[in-house]
This record gives sequence, C-alpha cells and structure tokens, in this order.
Amino acid sequence: MAGHATAAIVTIGNEIVCGDVQNTNGSWLGRRLEQHGVGVRLQVAILDDEQQIVETLRALAAVHDVVIVTGGLGGTPDDITREALAATFAVGQQVHEPTAAVLRARFTRNPEYAARFANLPVGSLPLVNPLGGAPGFRIENVFVLPGLPSEMEAMFDEVVALQLPGAGEVAAIGSWRRRWQTYESLIDAVLRDFERLHPAVGLGSYPSFDSTGPEVELVLKSRDPHALAAAAAWLEGAVDDLLDR
Repeated sequence: MAGHATAAIVTIGNEIVCGDVQNTNGSWLGRRLEQHGVGVRLQVAILDDEQQIVETLRALAAVHDVVIVTGGLGGTPDDITREALAATFAVGQQVHEPTAAVLRARFTRNPEYAARFANLPVGSLPLVNPLGGAPGFRIENVFVLPGLPSEMEAMFDEVVALQLPGAGEVAAIGSWRRRWQTYESLIDAVLRDFERLHPAVGLGSYPSFDSTGPEVELVLKSRDPHALAAAAAWLEGAVDDLLDR
C-alpha cells in the first residue's frame, strides 16, 4: 500500500486510557478511513495532559498524511484539546466569531458557555458539528472531532471525509474474512505459502479460544478487488483442503 495516504488516530481522554470507557471511536474511524482508501498506521489513546498531547501530535503529524483526533472539546476543566492543539502548532487561540454567533443563537440558556467552544487555534478551520454543540476544527493535517460517538461519526461522514487526501478518487481498502475451527499452528504452512504467492494482499490471523474450542479468523485486505478475490479463493481452498485431510 506504499504511496497511498496514511493516517494515525488519537483518542484523548483519561476515561479511555484507564479503561472506564471503551474506545469505540478508534475502531469506527479505523474502518471508515480504510473505506476511503486511507491506510491507518497507528492508533493511540492518551491522557487529558497538554504536554503528552503536544508531544504525541507533533510526532504523528510529521510522519502521517492525516491525524484524526477525538475527545476533549467540551466545556469542563479537563477538556483541553483546543489549548493543546494551539500549543502543538505554536499558535495562540482566537474566537471564531461566526461560529460563536451560531452557538449563542442555538444555546440561549447559557450562550457564553457555548461560545467558548469557538475559541480555536489561530489558523484553524472550524468543522461543523451536525448533531452537537462543540465544533471540530482542522489545523494543517490534523482533524479534531468531538468524543461523543454520534457527533464524531456524523462529522466525519459529512465533513471530514470530503477533505481526506484523494477524496472521491482513491480506491477503498476492501476486506474479506472467514473463521475456521482450528489452531493457527495447523494452518501455518498455508499462511506462509499465501504470503509468498500473494504479497500484495494483506493477511491477518486472529486466534481465539472458548467453550466450543479453538478458532482462527483470517482477514485479507487489498485495494485491488480482483487481487483480493483471487487471494481469498486460493486461501479458502488451501485451508479447507488442509483441514479435510
């Protein structure tokens, strides 16, 4: 997949890092980015800590085409993502007045609280939040989205997807998967042959064990649907033949 756009996904929040809340945003974004032809190279969850956010994002933005950040855009003291992104790019913050005006009009019960959401890093581009209050924003190659899954998903699909590298032009990363009741060790030779015969198709092997016995899920990925179909047919036949002996 060399030569195609790459992405890193960063989820910000103490609750994610300590395991109090499951990181469904990262899983959803990983799948969605591949559907848009962007290869995810790294996912990481980090604390609501400005220094950690700054160091992480500077490093990732330098080596990926796109960095997607979720979380920390609310109005409570631990929501420091706007401040941290300003520090990441060594800029100040400035209220984006058109966005602030929209927020004040929408949230009449506490308009100034809502207007804080528009205090964005200088030079950033606000991203409309179709379902919620806090807007996201883009600064250079970093997209910052809310942590609430419904808002994050709507914003990605309606706003961010249109701004990804090669939007509308790059082939999606297709996938194929199947499970077998077996051990990885029993099909290891087939997997090694697969990598030799189909080097352009990605292969993942995921074993599990439960009350019904061992199981292995094999997952293939490729931008080329014909290569994917051919590789899947070969792999399925090879594993079935081996296990039927």
